[in-house]
Amino acid sequence: MTSRYRASESSGSFSPRRRTVVKAAAATAVIGVPLAAALPARAASDAPAFLHGVASGDPLPDGVLLWTRVTPTPQAIPGSGVGPDTRVEWVVAKDKALTNIVAKGAVTATAASDHTVKADVRGLQPATDYWFRFSAGGTDSPVARTRTAPAADADVSGLRFGVVTCANWEAGYFAAYRHLAARNDLDAWLHLGDYIYEYKSGEYAARGKVVRPHAPANEIITLADYRIRHAKYKTDPDLQALHLKAPVVAIWDDHEFADNAWSGGAVNHTEGAEGTWTARKAAARQAYFEWMPVRPAIEGTTYRRLRFGKLADLSLLDLRSFRSQQASAGSGSVDDPNRTITGRAQLDWLKAGLKASDTKWRLVGNSVMIAPFVIGSLTADLLKPLAKLLDLPQDGIGVNTDQWDGYTHDRRELLDHLRSNAIGNTVFLTGDIHMSWANDVPVDAGTYPLSPSAATEFVITSVTSDNLDDIVKVPEGLVSVVAAPLIEAANRHVHWVDTDRHGFGVLDVTAARAQMDYYVLSDRTDANATAKWERSYRTLSGTQKVERTYDPV
Repeated sequence: MTSRYRASESSGSFSPRRRTVVKAAAATAVIGVPLAAALPARAASDAPAFLHGVASGDPLPDGVLLWTRVTPTPQAIPGSGVGPDTRVEWVVAKDKALTNIVAKGAVTATAASDHTVKADVRGLQPATDYWFRFSAGGTDSPVARTRTAPAADADVSGLRFGVVTCANWEAGYFAAYRHLAARNDLDAWLHLGDYIYEYKSGEYAARGKVVRPHAPANEIITLADYRIRHAKYKTDPDLQALHLKAPVVAIWDDHEFADNAWSGGAVNHTEGAEGTWTARKAAARQAYFEWMPVRPAIEGTTYRRLRFGKLADLSLLDLRSFRSQQASAGSGSVDDPNRTITGRAQLDWLKAGLKASDTKWRLVGNSVMIAPFVIGSLTADLLKPLAKLLDLPQDGIGVNTDQWDGYTHDRRELLDHLRSNAIGNTVFLTGDIHMSWANDVPVDAGTYPLSPSAATEFVITSVTSDNLDDIVKVPEGLVSVVAAPLIEAANRHVHWVDTDRHGFGVLDVTAARAQMDYYVLSDRTDANATAKWERSYRTLSGTQKVERTYDPV
């Protein structure tokens, strides 16, 4: 295993068209078959089993969060609410054979937490590879590798993260995870939201075709539903492989709840017929923290901050829990100072953290695009599908109100804060819209490039979820040939956009630059899809601008 914390030589959304009819809440009443579908095949046995893999996350200099789910009996399947309390032991070692054990303990898996368990292990050494395993009733889990963060005051010459977002089970296979798992150079991997999708089977697939069916088949609404869907995802072999290889740092976006979620509801939620939003949101949140190796942070959300030595800190945002309802596209309300995407407390926390940061780079895990965007002069045949992808009116009004474009007061306050306090080297890492972008983030897009750029942004495309060519239903790459030049011409701060491909990113950070390598998959519907490098962009220290570079790291 190659160590990626290198000693310094000098000590230095898219979503499908919305429903127009109310769906009956009774769809979740029958759950026996969907429950079983959330489990992989196993031999009939009363012995405990680790059917959903193991994972780690949120690395600290002295610790890491370990996760697994034990199936104590064949009846104790995800979402069932049944099964005995089960003692689960864990060990952490400095070698894969687990002979040099440095920490061990035990936790109890109960039906109340869907038999998921976490161990927040502390007392470890910084910037160190570790291996861990869970055991229950004589059964051992797979052995997984994790890694701690560097010490807060450490001179770190390099960091490397995998970057992914928007993984829709029904739309294809998770080959992106497999290719990241095959690397031996990742310190961690970032998931920027939409780890799961909430739709019923067939509602949102691959150009309308279900590649592999969801479990449960209904739209997920109840706590049992959300647990079953998370469990189904955790049976994916490529996802399990990546969790075995490196710690994850994850945030949620809307589909962990429901499409275009906001603090008081969601586009894909029908109040009454699907229960209350308050109950659905609580169920989704509970299942998320049960099934993900993520520490509940401030107010039980996903906004929090991790530090990687003197090289970088990573501020992770929650842009769903506190936001105001999305404005109507083209309405003046997008500029209303009383509307927010972050909530007051989170925006103040972000601003204070960015100002106080003493690291070389300030990375921001950001679920929706912060750079402004207008459609420009697209032809009618491309305008309508692009508007559909971005949830825009099809008359060409150029704003996606689910992004920061719909909350311009918060964005202006944040960018003015960066400029007025001379806070440089801020890089937003973004998912959500199923396209790849490399953007400057101008203070005033209307006068750019005369207006200064306050930050930069790398947007990662989807693992499997439909993008623009999928909506138009043309061969991959054809839409980008036409649309990308027009988008870039209308948005001078956009250095590159690929509207068509699926894949993942690899972010490499040194003192001199932060570089994103963009990789694309050969075919998301092929379980054996290959991956190839497509392009790379970087931002040099002190510039707040993006430039193309011609070699991946």
